[in-house]
Amino acid sequence: MRAVLLAGVTVIASIAPALAAVLAPADIQATFFNGQPFTAAASNIKYKMTFTADGKMTREPIRAGAKNEGTWKLSKDGFCSTWKGSKQNCYRVQPAGDNKWSVMKGSTTVATWTK
Repeated sequence: MRAVLLAGVTVIASIAPALAAVLAPADIQATFFNGQPFTAAASNIKYKMTFTADGKMTREPIRAGAKNEGTWKLSKDGFCSTWKGSKQNCYRVQPAGDNKWSVMKGSTTVATWTK
């Protein structure tokens, strides 16, 4: 019985730091959705991203490619975005180093944001 209880405590202790590291929706908004551009990397393409306080967003490839726009909103666990011509997707954001954050969809990192 003690071994089972101890194993349960160990699992909770190992999961807690990962859950605590996820940015709260208000922190995502204050850090990224303030009209100041930042860099996003996804699928080996770097973008200049700008999210404005009115719920609009743009992304522009740093090298070559088409600019896109869409909308964002905060969710219970992070934020949701809808790019023009695409369906809505929701994400969590968690720190990944100095001035670096991972954008997560489930357990998959879909982008890395840097400032």
